[in-house]
Amino acid sequence: MAAASEKMFLALLFIFFMARGIIIVDANFGKSMYLTWGTQHASIQGEDLQLVLDQTSGSAAQTKIPFLFGSIESKIKLVPNNSAGTVTAYYLSSTGSQHDEIDFEFLGNISGQPYIVHTNIYTQGNGSKEQQFYLWFDPTADFHNYTIHWNPTQVVWYIDSIPIRVFMNNEEEGIAYPNKQGMKVYTSLWNADDWATRGGLVKTNWTNAPFIARLNRFRARACKWNGPISINNCASNVPSNWWTSPIYKQLSYAQMGQLNWVRNNYMIYDYCKDTKRFNGQVPPECFKTQF
Repeated sequence: MAAASEKMFLALLFIFFMARGIIIVDANFGKSMYLTWGTQHASIQGEDLQLVLDQTSGSAAQTKIPFLFGSIESKIKLVPNNSAGTVTAYYLSSTGSQHDEIDFEFLGNISGQPYIVHTNIYTQGNGSKEQQFYLWFDPTADFHNYTIHWNPTQVVWYIDSIPIRVFMNNEEEGIAYPNKQGMKVYTSLWNADDWATRGGLVKTNWTNAPFIARLNRFRARACKWNGPISINNCASNVPSNWWTSPIYKQLSYAQMGQLNWVRNNYMIYDYCKDTKRFNGQVPPECFKTQF
């Protein structure tokens, strides 16, 4: 009898979340994603996704559905040894010329040199908000968790639960924020030796191919995008939208300490400090609480 009651409760809970457009994913790559190119050598099997790059092709995958707000995470083990010229990308994006996008890109390097984590955010087709960091560990030796947490208040990039960057919603100041377009999750491994390593000075050494990046335990604890109606549904302050609760509206004191530690020790580029690039000016969001 107790078991029947529990099944009924879970069924009602599922119906409630589906009605709200909430997706609680206890799934894996095999259920959530499909390969879009490089299918001849990349693979998806259950919890595991393997991306491969050789001289014939890179490879990529994307989710079957788009989301608006929530937490997108995966564990990634980057290309080992001499990965110069390669880029492993893991990001969210909508489509079209006015698209929104939130990026993690991992720029390969010569053996023994640290990987560069390139982050960026596009709002209504406008990017140019790059920040770059060295990693404080070897990302090729084991899997590490990379998470994008996105809600109506802020976007936070996390590595192993440590925040490395925050982009706040300052729409009231006329600064665009990604909150009106659903975004799918994408990942890819490709040759970018025209720019990735030392600005394109170091080219891909194809004798090291195939290059392989491995991903596992993908989770999208996020709100399913069902068109413009989702803008209100996914942003509303209701218990099912856990990402809108006060605890996720700003970093805690401890998290701010972690953020500052990363930025003080491992940040190597910040567009907000590149006044030469912007003709002596800085973008307006740089005067706000952007980290």
